[in-house]
Amino acid sequence: MEKEKVEGILKTLRAAYPGAKSRLKYDNPFELLVAAVLSAQTTDDQVNKVTQELFRRYPTAAELAGAEPEEVAACIKSLGLYRMKAQHLVTACRMLVEKYGGRVPDTLEELLELPGVGRKVANVVLANAFGRDVIAVDTHVFRVANRLGLATAGDVRETERQLMTVLPSGTRNEAHHLLIHHGRAVCRARAPKCGECVVKSYCRDADHKKRGEASHSAKDKGDKI
Repeated sequence: MEKEKVEGILKTLRAAYPGAKSRLKYDNPFELLVAAVLSAQTTDDQVNKVTQELFRRYPTAAELAGAEPEEVAACIKSLGLYRMKAQHLVTACRMLVEKYGGRVPDTLEELLELPGVGRKVANVVLANAFGRDVIAVDTHVFRVANRLGLATAGDVRETERQLMTVLPSGTRNEAHHLLIHHGRAVCRARAPKCGECVVKSYCRDADHKKRGEASHSAKDKGDKI
């Protein structure tokens, strides 16, 4: 995509979602890591409801590492996949204590070694806790980026690679939040609100629909002749 179009999309989304940022509530890298792991297949609002009590009980990696998975599961049981997430968190925190003295590592490779941490979670932590210029690709970012033509990829990993190339330096974490906000509010997976979309002029899906409508219209006219 041309540089002007990329800048146009970012400028328009900034105006539509000023100050867009993560909805997860956290005060340090440890809390962000935990919240991001818990957010899989769960809304940020649901995560925030349980982390307040979770962080009160286990304010550090060392204390969470000392817990039994069943205890943690009881604290987060309102979330999807809570038993698996509890096991991941306890095991990950034990690794943090044993390998990093309880601190959260600040490299992609080290983060990916932790149970429950994939590229999305790792990049969320790197970008928001450590200020790295990376983009985390979740379902919203994948969908919206490919609809707008910021990426033309069939999977999340390739979408991430293309976005890292096309997005200007210093805008990637911002773009992550803008695309998420737009995906939640307007560019939904089902029944997107195309009539309310501020960037529909860039949308590849909209172009396809227009061409499809034109094709159907031409066919109808041909049938009538």
